[in-house]
Amino acid sequence: MQIPVEISFRDVPRWEKAEEEVRLRAAELERFFDRITSCRVVIEAPHLHKKKGQLYHVRIDLTVPGKEIVVRRDPPEHKPHEDLYLAIRDAFRAARRQIQDYVRERRGIVKAHEAPPHGRITKLFPDEGYGFLETPDGEEVYFHRNAALDGFEELAIGSEVRYTEEEGERGPQATSVRLVGRHHHLA
Repeated sequence: MQIPVEISFRDVPRWEKAEEEVRLRAAELERFFDRITSCRVVIEAPHLHKKKGQLYHVRIDLTVPGKEIVVRRDPPEHKPHEDLYLAIRDAFRAARRQIQDYVRERRGIVKAHEAPPHGRITKLFPDEGYGFLETPDGEEVYFHRNAALDGFEELAIGSEVRYTEEEGERGPQATSVRLVGRHHHLA
């Protein structure tokens, strides 16, 4: 790090072993990204809980090129944050995940969520409770009335739909069919 780790204690006595733990975990973050500019950590215990002992809050502010990453671990009632080491561990785990996400984003390895396939209803058999849609490449895909998320009655021949597909006993089968423009728009 370009700037040494800064550690502050609020409403908690300064504790050398906690400082060592923070410095160790901050150094571990640099294994995931070696261009962390600064790391500021605040450890506090704002109030004494009536049911439990002292609960620790840990806040980590990391500065990286073009961004500030903030992690705040306020302990929920059921978590074991009466133990300062566990509070520090949980905060640095969250910081590590955010650093890893930041690195993936910088490298362009962010997952793009692919839109479901698009098709058009070509055949409907309301009495039997099924129909067929056609994909852009001309493939015919069967679907059952239960796959129609907007209601089978809402579908009409020519309706544009998005669908999810799996291989059925007799070929491709749509497991969900949703009208385009009703809930989702074409990409």
